[in-house]
Amino acid sequence: MKSLLTILLLSLSLLFIACKKQPAVSGNKQDDITDVADDRDGDGKADEEIQHEDVSLDEKIGQMIMIGINDRKSIAETDSLLLEIKAGKIGGIILFEKNIAVTNSAETLKKLIKDLQDDAPTRMFVSIDEEGGKVHRLKEKYGFVPMPSAAYLGSLNNLDSTTYYTNNLAKELRELGINLNYAPCLDLATNPNNPVIAKVGRSYSADPAIVVQQATASIDAHHDQGIKTIVKHFPGHGSSMSDSHLGIVDVTNHWNIIELLPYKTLIQSGKIDAVMTAHIINEHLDASKLPGTLSKVVVTDILRNMLEFKGVVFSDDMQMHAISKNYGQENAIKLSILAGVDVLVFGNNVNASDRMKASDIHAIIKKLVLSGEIPESRITEAYIRIMTLKNKKVN
Repeated sequence: MKSLLTILLLSLSLLFIACKKQPAVSGNKQDDITDVADDRDGDGKADEEIQHEDVSLDEKIGQMIMIGINDRKSIAETDSLLLEIKAGKIGGIILFEKNIAVTNSAETLKKLIKDLQDDAPTRMFVSIDEEGGKVHRLKEKYGFVPMPSAAYLGSLNNLDSTTYYTNNLAKELRELGINLNYAPCLDLATNPNNPVIAKVGRSYSADPAIVVQQATASIDAHHDQGIKTIVKHFPGHGSSMSDSHLGIVDVTNHWNIIELLPYKTLIQSGKIDAVMTAHIINEHLDASKLPGTLSKVVVTDILRNMLEFKGVVFSDDMQMHAISKNYGQENAIKLSILAGVDVLVFGNNVNASDRMKASDIHAIIKKLVLSGEIPESRITEAYIRIMTLKNKKVN
């Protein structure tokens, strides 16, 4: 495995050198590279060390859980979700279109977020998928700002346009109380027939230089409004032939090492706040055939050690069928944490019988730690990364 990683690193280095002649973003001021707390290595390091010695195991585990809140548009004081938040079992929530009221949309959503946040002992991540285009929860029909697709912005390749639209979106997120966006996508549109990326306009381009330029403009615009971002889907979903929401996706015969280039470039720039994994199998990277989210080779050996990313790693939704129908939730939770994933996302966009409460996820993780299957040091490591990101200043 070490020889394979060496080959990958050498190949990627050659790609990086070949592409380095093109500026990541034309017209960027030098200060832009250091506007994320001088975070050159992407670790989001704050001025002060995160103290963890007096933090309980329960609190640390709670910070690792990102949960969907079903179809709630408001919250009662007796709601079990609020009780879980008060108990520190939830580190963040993810919002979907079903959480947006048809009338008084902005005001209602803002109140829901405030009501949830006010009862959190540690300020939560409040997150949303707002890539634009097809992946656009805050739609214009609810009175929110327009946000075109990555494919449209990439085809224009006009950074002023990307900055304009993204800044408007990020300002709206800030005003609502949302502090984390699952965007931009760094996937390359290498397969034009990809049903979940290229065909639905989620990639800026097949050209990694354009992807880097556009993604940098997007991240900068988010940061200008104080919004943190999660780039996705590592190590590259653009070459897939199917959708991991529906089942196993194997890109072994289609993936190209060039798909790592946007990650390498942006990690070196210090722009990246967090990375989301992909539920895809790639035997060129991990011969054990584990999907990226569950693979220590992909998350730790490649993303952390080879590409030197030291920040927070988020899973893609753990209830997507590529994971939930093939590995079992407890086993998947165990493998993902051991792989190096820090935040486990459970969107609860599934049948009511398959939805999970944060306290159930918490109990599974705690049991795995107490049994010795997951070292407590791994939980502490994740906690420090998460709290560093929560404390990170981006504007």
